[in-house]
Amino acid sequence: MKRRDVIKLLGGSAAAWWPLAVDAQQAGKVPTVGVLMAGAENSSENKPRIDAFRQGLAELGWKDGKNVRVIYRWSAGKRELIDQYAKELVALKPDVILANSTPVISTFKSMTSTTPVVFALSMDPVGLGQVQSLSHPGGNFTGFTFIDPELVGKWMQLLRDAVPGLTEAALLFNPKTVHAYTRFVEQVRASNRPGAVEIRALAVGSTEEMESALKALAKKGNSGLMVGPDPFNQVRLKQIAQLASQLRLPAVSVYRPFVEDGGLMMYGPDTADIFRRAAAYVDRVLKGEKTADLPVQQPNKFEFVINLKTAKALGLTVPPTLQAAADEVIE
Repeated sequence: MKRRDVIKLLGGSAAAWWPLAVDAQQAGKVPTVGVLMAGAENSSENKPRIDAFRQGLAELGWKDGKNVRVIYRWSAGKRELIDQYAKELVALKPDVILANSTPVISTFKSMTSTTPVVFALSMDPVGLGQVQSLSHPGGNFTGFTFIDPELVGKWMQLLRDAVPGLTEAALLFNPKTVHAYTRFVEQVRASNRPGAVEIRALAVGSTEEMESALKALAKKGNSGLMVGPDPFNQVRLKQIAQLASQLRLPAVSVYRPFVEDGGLMMYGPDTADIFRRAAAYVDRVLKGEKTADLPVQQPNKFEFVINLKTAKALGLTVPPTLQAAADEVIE
């Protein structure tokens, strides 16, 4: 065999072998999952969520540091950190991103149209343009919803059942982090019947504004407070609960720690369960399914907790029927 024929043969063999080597390398690649959480890492609300997410991944065979790499970022409720960490995670080009809370999801939406994003605890994803529809999300976003106008209406009804003579319920939020509440308030107002409790938007932008707004609300009398999911609220949850208690302001929140810290009631989805279910969607994306084909899912487990000690301090007698409906009563 001539030398040039040997070289051609070796070249042809190398060309045939090279794609197989690349495929083998890609097959052995450890997938990366980016996680951006809206609140603080050490909060009692977030620990069960991340524990459930990790457990969900483990049950599906994913071991962080072995066959998957999970990168966590915590924004601690700060708008600037949401932007910074979202940009960092997108630049890493992970195989899938888990995005927690509406402001985090909206930020990713503005940054990537290709990286698969599974969201956990989104509010109004269709109205905000994050997905085309719940059943057929399309694009690179899908996941699990959290709060809607119906749940806000449920909070108002719970406050009215617990507080005789209640005429107004104020929804506390920061419009810079969760502007969807403005639309929610409008929808609840439009659906209210004559004689129903009036809803009021209590929009604040700082701790000082929040304190002043709660003091003014308490002075009005016959008013209640609703503390919905918002990174701003989450990192100030204990402060809000204690201030509401000091001001003798009956309040309901979506956060369980709120009622443990002295708030009157808690009602909302089981968020740990949502994060466990989100792990299953991350698993499906890692195995090749498209986010566009995975329907957006809504909460199917809810919790209701009443703090009777707080009720007594507020001079309220919680009806037996309301107590019987609770999953837990703190005495």
